[in-house]
Parts: sequence; C-alpha cells; structure tokens
Amino acid sequence: MQKITFKGSQGFDLAARLDKPVGPTRAYALFAHCFTCGKDLQPANRIVKALNHDGIAVLRFDFTGLGKSGGEFENTNFTSNVGDLVLAAQHMREHFEAPSLMIGHSLGGAAVLLAALDVPETEAVATIGSPSSATNVIKQFACDVSTIEEKGVAEVRLAGRPFKIRKQFLNDIRGQNVLDAVTRLKKPLLICHSPIDDIVSVDHAAEIFMAAKHPKSFLSLDKADHLLFTPGTAEYVATSVAAWASPYIPDLAEEDMINIPYGRVAVHPTGYGKFQQHIHAGHHTILADEPKAYGGDEAGATPYDLLLAGLGACTSMTLKMYADRKGIDLSDVEVYLDHRKIRAEDCDACETKTGKLDMIARQIVLKGNLADEERERLIEIADRCPVHRTLHSEVIITTEEHIKENT
Repeated sequence: MQKITFKGSQGFDLAARLDKPVGPTRAYALFAHCFTCGKDLQPANRIVKALNHDGIAVLRFDFTGLGKSGGEFENTNFTSNVGDLVLAAQHMREHFEAPSLMIGHSLGGAAVLLAALDVPETEAVATIGSPSSATNVIKQFACDVSTIEEKGVAEVRLAGRPFKIRKQFLNDIRGQNVLDAVTRLKKPLLICHSPIDDIVSVDHAAEIFMAAKHPKSFLSLDKADHLLFTPGTAEYVATSVAAWASPYIPDLAEEDMINIPYGRVAVHPTGYGKFQQHIHAGHHTILADEPKAYGGDEAGATPYDLLLAGLGACTSMTLKMYADRKGIDLSDVEVYLDHRKIRAEDCDACETKTGKLDMIARQIVLKGNLADEERERLIEIADRCPVHRTLHSEVIITTEEHIKENT
C-alpha cells in the first residue's frame, strides 16, 4: 500500500492510497466509496484485496471533508465529488497509469457514472448498490430537509455520526441527472445490486440498466446488505467485477510478465514496508514478510513459515503418492509444523552438545479406512520425502554476485 496525496476539486489535499498486486500490475482501477463513508471501510478493503489478487491495482481516496482529507464536508456536494474523482484519475494518469476500470459504491457509484465521461482511458465501469438519482441520498436525512430549506443548514446524523448539510447540497444534488450520464456513457457497464437493499432500492438498478447502452450486465447480490458487510459479499463482488472486466482491461505486456523457470526461485523487495519481499517461482508469485513485533507488516508468510510450508507440502505429496501406488485408502492428509530453538544439552539424540539447535515438530493427521500397520508405514514414509531428506543431508550453499545487463 502506498499513501498518496493530491489536490481535490476545492483545492484541498485529499488522502488516498494505492494498493498494488503482489505480482505484476495488469491494470489500474479507481474506486469511489459510499456517501459519508471513507476509503478504509472494511468492505472496501476486502474488495480491493480481491482485485489485487487478479492483478488490478486500485486507488481509493477520502472525498473532500471526509476521513483524512482536507476541507469541510458541509461545503461539498455531489458535483465536488465528481470533480474529486476526475482529479484522482488525472493524478493516476500523471504518476501511474489512468484507470482502465472505475468502480463506485452507493452514491460513489452515481458519481463514477458522471466522472467516467471525463476519463477517456476508462474501458469499463461498475456500480455497487448505486442510485439512479442522486436525490435518493436525501431520504437518509428526510426529517431535516425542511430545517435545511428554512435555515440554510442543519446538523444531521448519518450512520450514527453528525454532519452539517447545507442548502447548496440539496440544490446541487437535485440538479444532477445520473440517467442522462448513463445514456451518454457508452462504456461497458456492470450493475451490482442487492434485491433486499433497504437503503437504495433495486428499482434504481433497473432504471440504470434500462438507460444504459450495451454491453451492460446485472449482478444480483443475493442476501447482501447495502454496505456489503454480509460475510463473503465484498469478495464475491470483487472477483465478479474482475472477471467481468477482463475482456476490457489490458493484459500484461510481455516485458512485464515474470516467468522464472521451474526449479529456480527469484526474490526481491516489494518496495513497501520494512521487510516485504516478492517471491517468484515459475509464474507464481508469493509475498513474504515479518510479524509486526519484528517491524514487519504481516503481509505475507515469514521465511521460516515458507521453510515449514515446503516440508509440509512435500510430506503431504509424498504420502498421497505412496498411498496411491500401494492402494492404501488414504482419503486426506493434514500436516502441522512448528519451528523453535532448543538447547543442545536438552537433546540426548543430537550430536551437537553445546549452543542452540533448530527443532521442527511435525504432526500428521491421516484420514481414511487405514489399518494400524498402514498408519505406521505412512509415518515412516513421511521421513522419506525429498525436502525432509534435504534438511537432514549436508547442504552446500554458494553465494556470488550476479551482474545483470543494463543495471
């Protein structure tokens, strides 16, 4: 994650963050949060993480006057939100890459529909629980509208928090025409909406769908709440959006693809955090890190976790292969491993008698219709897995500097 600041439509510094994939970045997306929410809302975090998994980097930010962004919320309106989005896209264009995909949640989705008209690089747009009319947001403080009309401003409570709403906000939002923007959008559109959304009725999704030009798609978020706190919903939305957008966003350029031959591993820092590392094996990418207690961010497995994982994976594979070859009814294997340092003097069977030793404790759960002698044999076979043998053999590690061209 990279912290970013850029100037918003009202001239204030807006707080943003760019979350990038572990491996190469396939495309960039711009995400807009819901009304009075913030960029760090938990469902947004889960959506971004799932998009990162599909190679999509995502920029999100706090609209003017919200979260850690500057300015006063009471002086903002729907138009300023749209302007903030356009300037966010401009910042991405100048410093990273313009967004190929724009995603908006609730009122943020309505703002995205308008902002996308001014971001020509955007190839696809997705909305989540978004209204077809920006005035839908007024029902969240309907009982205060008369006071706002009469006095010009009123303090309302939204999601349990106080916000000042001015008459200019009402006037601005009443003058917006979201459906007209949808008609003029002429970009692939995915409309995600819950049929039981009690904040923005699914009827809004129907109106957006009818106004949109093809290609357009509708994704029903069965049993989801408006803010996507329902377990699994945010991840489902993200994976669905990524799959839907796949034909419209660029593939990785050949020079950006990392292909390490099988049997070789490449490791390099991610550029984020104190310890984070990218590990490339073949076309697979893994993230390594250290616990927060040691100054890391806990963004990935530790080096010792990966060592144990190698032994555990090799053990499980070896047992399944042996069982299949011998016709043993081994339905499943679970391997649990722990690593710790012990005093050499506490190990009677060890040749080393002073200092510290590394000890790996391995527990194996064997499942299936197994006879006692079959279980005993399988435990014996576990010690014969190639990684186990490597750890017990004399290992030679050589180190030399590798000089790359053009570096």
